Amino acid sequence: MLSRATRVAGNPWLRAGLLVIVLALCGYGLYSEWPQVMVGLARLHWYSVSASLTAAVAGSACMMLAWRAILADLGSPLRLAAAARISFVSALGKYLPGAVWAFAAQLELAHELGVPRRRSAASFAVSLALLVGAGLGVAAIALPLAAPGTARSYWWVLAAVPLIAAVLCPPVFGRIMDRALVVARQPLEHRPSWHGLGRALAWTIAGWVLLGIQVWLLVSDMSGQHRYLLLAGGGYALAFSAGLLLVVFPGGIGAREVILIAVLSSVLPHGTAVAVALMARVITTVADLACAGLGLTLGRGARGTVAATAVATTGAGPQGSVALPSELTSGALRQ
Repeated sequence: MLSRATRVAGNPWLRAGLLVIVLALCGYGLYSEWPQVMVGLARLHWYSVSASLTAAVAGSACMMLAWRAILADLGSPLRLAAAARISFVSALGKYLPGAVWAFAAQLELAHELGVPRRRSAASFAVSLALLVGAGLGVAAIALPLAAPGTARSYWWVLAAVPLIAAVLCPPVFGRIMDRALVVARQPLEHRPSWHGLGRALAWTIAGWVLLGIQVWLLVSDMSGQHRYLLLAGGGYALAFSAGLLLVVFPGGIGAREVILIAVLSSVLPHGTAVAVALMARVITTVADLACAGLGLTLGRGARGTVAATAVATTGAGPQGSVALPSELTSGALRQ
């Protein structure tokens, strides 16, 4: 039954059909609320949009630094330019249907710079779990303070926070990854440490704060009220994290907006909430494109710097290549 459910959920036609239905419902909602949406958008000032875009780019940079800290903790430290290239460029894969494209792109881009694929896979899993867990944690703290009713409506999502936290404990996660890699007979050389996870968690929380500010700037400008910081931050963290869990929707399109609108509508007119969600999506997309361009620009010289480091582990690589000792490769990656 589990195998059949997996095949059904992975059916591209089913994914496309669900996406069409959600986008159609969102389109109808936008059409019915368009007069109020236009009123909200008309109140926006260029400086609020610019500040919101700056906060979105800074938030994405913090998330990239969190992934870089995890990868370094697993034994593959990368220069900032190389990490930016890998993280920002591969992130564009999330706009394709399914959850595999960003993952595959990150593995291949990192492999070009000498990072073993199994280590990239582990860093991707840890960073994603940390992103979702911290996001739901932020929502669990902020929403009850801003709008208790909203938090009660999404208790089933917030209940995942303790489970994610337990899985991310270094001893637990290390055993899980060892079991996952037992088929390839290539367990991780380094398990995540408390220090490494702490650094990554700090960057992730900083990223959520900045992404919350991104939405709060739009809410403040459209509503004229500046007291919805916790609601905007918690609502966006909840919507973004839940959107990541719904992998059938590329980039959380539709699902993220529906949740954010529901949260903001508890204190704002529905049309204004729709306008905020719509503008937040546009700004997030522009920020992703800007970060990808920045990553390509900064990472031009990164490939040549570490091209000689093919595999950063001891023993034979996944394709039969000769591996170098981790002490030597770690030093090469830092230079």
